[in-house]
Amino acid sequence: MKINLNADLGESFGPYVIGNDEALLGVVGAANIACGFHGGDPVVIARAIARARETGASIGAHPGHADLQGFGRRAMTLSEGELRHSVLYQVSAVAGMARALGHPLTHVKPHGAMNNQACADRAMADTIARAVAEADPDLILLAPALSELAAAGEAAGLRVALEVFADRTYEADGSLTPRARPGSVLHGRDEALGHVKRMIEASGIVTREGETLKTPFHSICVHGDGAEALDTARALREALASWGHAPVTLPESLAG
Repeated sequence: MKINLNADLGESFGPYVIGNDEALLGVVGAANIACGFHGGDPVVIARAIARARETGASIGAHPGHADLQGFGRRAMTLSEGELRHSVLYQVSAVAGMARALGHPLTHVKPHGAMNNQACADRAMADTIARAVAEADPDLILLAPALSELAAAGEAAGLRVALEVFADRTYEADGSLTPRARPGSVLHGRDEALGHVKRMIEASGIVTREGETLKTPFHSICVHGDGAEALDTARALREALASWGHAPVTLPESLAG
């Protein structure tokens, strides 16, 4: 099995440091780079792109709601036009910088509340998918497995890479356990490794109750802003290799 390991990066801004982009980009095969709305700034974005170019990691735009104080994790209600142009603006900004720095964009992954809302709201998912296709129809949409966002990406004619999360638990409908609920975030490498191993062996998402929801998946996410992200990502990369799975870039994960 060829599988991608991704992390959400480039989320620092000004004097505020979030995560360890430099080290994580030596481990993961894909970086989802914040576009400035929930985190990130032009210098941080440029550094993340340059580091990804050095390590060979594929890069994606990581658009989120304009919610710097809430780190893009608070739900917002936008009109179709507002959402479309927000996504188009953010993707285009990172794509332009990536092109200028010689490491072109390969994919888009919405962030936080924007992602969670689109996973359940088909109309919102359709708007995001169409905006990505408008920006560049060759971009891959990185979307949670079994989500409305994944279905919308396919309907829009995009290549869709299905994602599962190493450090988050799942509900019976395949959605992520809300962060406000105890136990929603897995802490430490052992919990994350066990969770991923169960999903690989089950060929699908394993819920908090232990039920399996069958689905293929191409990429595993480790959230880059967590204190244990680097240790977990390193352990997961080593474990995937020891289990016989080749860590690859995101485009390579779709190649079979």
